Amino acid sequence: MRIYEALFIIKPDVPDEEVDQRLEALRGQLTGAGATVDKMEKWGKRRLAYKVDKYREGFYVLIQFSAGPETVKEFERRLRVSDVVLKFLTVRIDETLKRLEKRKKARDKRAAKRAVSAGSPAASGPAPGAPPPPPHPVETPAMPGLPREE
Repeated sequence: MRIYEALFIIKPDVPDEEVDQRLEALRGQLTGAGATVDKMEKWGKRRLAYKVDKYREGFYVLIQFSAGPETVKEFERRLRVSDVVLKFLTVRIDETLKRLEKRKKARDKRAAKRAVSAGSPAASGPAPGAPPPPPHPVETPAMPGLPREE
């Protein structure tokens, strides 16, 4: 089972009841094939970047689900033959989630190492509330053409 995200655009002139029926049919098809629908978001009508089949806007829907590759193939086939879907895109996101989880673990490990080394007396700075150390004298280099003072 892999995690996928499908974003598709429905024609804007389709009634809301029909949109809901289509979404429930897609959810039923996915769950019937053994997939689990994790998230289904209706983003509403938005303006398209360019005209698609004479439409300037569309109704956006995002579905996140866990399924096998054959289920995704059938899901995309149904979107492709649907007369109300303008565009769709399905992306596998489980690899991205794994990569982000790995980065988070590495970051937490580094933070834990820093916390341990910060607790050692050699690595710690002045005690809290102690006055700051005196500033170091600043040496200014002699300017060219001027005699140096000694």
